[in-house]
Amino acid sequence: MYDVHTHFVPPDVLGWLKENEKTVHATWEKKDPNKAEFLTVNGKWAFELKESFYNETKYFQNQAEVGVKHSLVSPIPQLFLYEFPVEVTNEMASVYNVSLAKWVRSQPAKLSALATVPLNNPSLAADALANAIDMGLKGACIGPGTSGHMLSDDVYVPFWEEANRRRAIVFLHPLLSEDPRLHRRMMPNLIGVPWETTICAADILLSGMLDKYPNVKILLAHGGGFLPYQIGRLNKGYEQWKPIADSLEAPPTDYLRRFWYDSVLWNRPALEYLLYVVGEDRVVPGSDFPFDLCAWPPLMYNEKGIQSLLFE
Repeated sequence: MYDVHTHFVPPDVLGWLKENEKTVHATWEKKDPNKAEFLTVNGKWAFELKESFYNETKYFQNQAEVGVKHSLVSPIPQLFLYEFPVEVTNEMASVYNVSLAKWVRSQPAKLSALATVPLNNPSLAADALANAIDMGLKGACIGPGTSGHMLSDDVYVPFWEEANRRRAIVFLHPLLSEDPRLHRRMMPNLIGVPWETTICAADILLSGMLDKYPNVKILLAHGGGFLPYQIGRLNKGYEQWKPIADSLEAPPTDYLRRFWYDSVLWNRPALEYLLYVVGEDRVVPGSDFPFDLCAWPPLMYNEKGIQSLLFE
């Protein structure tokens, strides 16, 4: 079994955080005697720093216990650091990527990995992506934009051009929504996370980017958010409004099949619908391990999806 949505924080990255804790406002707090410390960076999105996040032996033990043979590892979104000066973001990305590349080289049968890049400077992000792929990583895990920019904006052209040249996997991983209406009942995570994916993916689809950069393998977290389940509405807009149709070479349904989707849905009928709409070769097993809200072990195994994402 494969798991394409899993996270790890190498010890070198934790060391960097300790050395730069004042710069990035990192705090470690023991909130519950029965749990590990909670790590918070810049006052956002605290999470329990379980041993599985940073202990390689523990991580592989957890893998083996559920039958996962190979994982595509991503950096944690809390450490994208897009809101900091680019020098800080770039330094963290470099430490993270070198550490992951070293780990992958030591365990090639069990691991592949994605980089983090300084998306707050798209030219540097392109360079970081190129360096990461040269070190053996498969692509990059990125958030849904920076500083009010959507990923379809021209500012990100250098990054997308490099990703297209390298046939990179680009894993779009949402961040917590800052919509004030969601700041209750854990809704930033429960609703805000898939909502951010929906906005980002819909913008990319409707922009025509998938025609411009056909070699990029865009992987959407959490089953694509809400996008696959409202594709009929996008199709109707394509039929109804000329500005939408003029940006696309085909109906939105066709573009829906140009993304890849993980299986982090916790619901078999929803997963079966996704497979029906986009095809078996576009859905891949994922878990979001070891975060608390993870689908562990992955809900499915799909050879066709793994083959098309990782090996074609």
